[in-house]
Amino acid sequence: MNSKHFVSALMLVAQGVLAGAADAAVTALVGGTVVDLGGGPALEDAVVLVDGDRISAIGARGTVDIPAEAERVDAAGKWLVPGLMNMHVHLGLVLPGKMAAELAGETDAALALRMAAAAREILQAGVTTIRTPGDTRHAELALDRSIRKGESQGPRIHAAGEALVITGGHGSEPGVLYADGPDELTKAARQQISLGAKWVKILISGGIATDGGAIAEALMTPEEINAVVDAAHRFGAKVAAHSGSSAATSVAVDAGIDSVEHGYTLDRKVLRKMHKAGTWLVPTIVVSQPATAPFFERIGSPQWYLDRRNSVGKLHWEALKTAIEEDVNIALGTDQLPHEPNDGTTATVREAEYYVEAGMTPLDALRAATIEPARMLGADDESGSLAVGKYADIVALRADPLADIGALRTINFVMKGGIVYRNDDAR
Repeated sequence: MNSKHFVSALMLVAQGVLAGAADAAVTALVGGTVVDLGGGPALEDAVVLVDGDRISAIGARGTVDIPAEAERVDAAGKWLVPGLMNMHVHLGLVLPGKMAAELAGETDAALALRMAAAAREILQAGVTTIRTPGDTRHAELALDRSIRKGESQGPRIHAAGEALVITGGHGSEPGVLYADGPDELTKAARQQISLGAKWVKILISGGIATDGGAIAEALMTPEEINAVVDAAHRFGAKVAAHSGSSAATSVAVDAGIDSVEHGYTLDRKVLRKMHKAGTWLVPTIVVSQPATAPFFERIGSPQWYLDRRNSVGKLHWEALKTAIEEDVNIALGTDQLPHEPNDGTTATVREAEYYVEAGMTPLDALRAATIEPARMLGADDESGSLAVGKYADIVALRADPLADIGALRTINFVMKGGIVYRNDDAR
C-alpha cells in the first residue's frame, strides 16, 4: 500500500468539505434538557458552555455566565446527550455478492474516498466516536490522522488495523496462506501496532461472511489466542475477538481478551465467565435480526450468506438476552456502517432499540451507546458523558430517550469537539 495515495485522496475530500465547520470557539447551548446517564434527574432549562473543543460549564439557566462573544444555540425543547459511539465499524466494508462484485479491483485512492465519505455520513448521524476492529489496507489509520489534523470530517477513530486471519478461517480466501501458529500471529499483531493500531482484532471462530467453517466452531488454537493477547498487552494495545463460539470465547476470556464481537451462540456459562472477568461484549445484533433483512437484499447478498445469517438469528437473540440478564459489560456496535438505513432509522439507533427489546432499560441502552463504549476504550475521562472538561461531543434529540430509546430517531443536532456539524433548525 502506498500511503501517499491515501493522503492525496483525503486532501481532495478536504477541499470544500470543511467550509461548513468553523473552528471551535465559545458556544452556549441554551434551554435544553441535559440527560443524566447516572440515572438522576435531568437538568432542565440548562446551559452547556463550550470553550474550544471542551465543555467548560454546565448548569441551570441563570447560574452559568455566558460570555458576550459566545455563539448561542437555542436548545429549547431538546434533550442533550453525549455523541453516540459505535464499537464495530468497518469503513471499507465489502460483503459477498453484488457489493463485492461492484468493488472488485478498488484502488487505494477509491477506497480512501469511500471511507472518507462514510466518515462524514457517520458524523451526520450523531456518531462521534467509532472503533474499527479490522479494516482494509490501513486506510482507516490514514483517515484518522486526516480527521485529527482537521483535513477531513468524521468521528474519532480507534483503529485495529487489519484483522489477523488464519489459514482457512473466517475472513480467509481459499488456498491463500495467512498467519498461523503463535509466532506468526505474534509478529502480525506487532506489525499492526507498529502501524498505529490501538487494538488488535483476531478471528477465533467461524463467521457469517465466510462460506466455510461452522459459525460456532472454535478455529484458532488456545496457544494462538494467548500469544496474540500477550503480545498486544505488552505494547499497551487491547484485543478484540470475533467469536460465535462459547468454547473459543472461554479460552479467550482466560487469556485476558478485552472484547468479544458478535457472540452469536454464547451460552450462559461463558457469559457468566465474561461478567466475572469484566470482558466486554459488542453484540452487533442488528446483523442477524429479521427487521434488518432489507439491508442484505439491497446489497445483493448471495443465498449462502443469507442462509448463514438466518441460521444464527434466534441463537444470537437468546445470547444477547442472556448477556443482559448476566450483567455482562455491553458496548454498542453494529457491524454495519453506523448511518446505514435499517427499519426506518440508522443501524446504530436500531441496535440500541434491540437492546431494550432484549431486556435493557432505555437508560442502560443509552449508556451502551455512550459512556460504556468510552469505558471499554479507556477514554471515559475525555468522552462518553456531558461533563466539564470532557470533549464537547453533543447530540440533541426532540424527545426524552429515557422514556423511549426510540427518541434517538429524532437526532437533529450534532456537535463534535465544539464544532457544530449538523443543526436542522438552522437550515
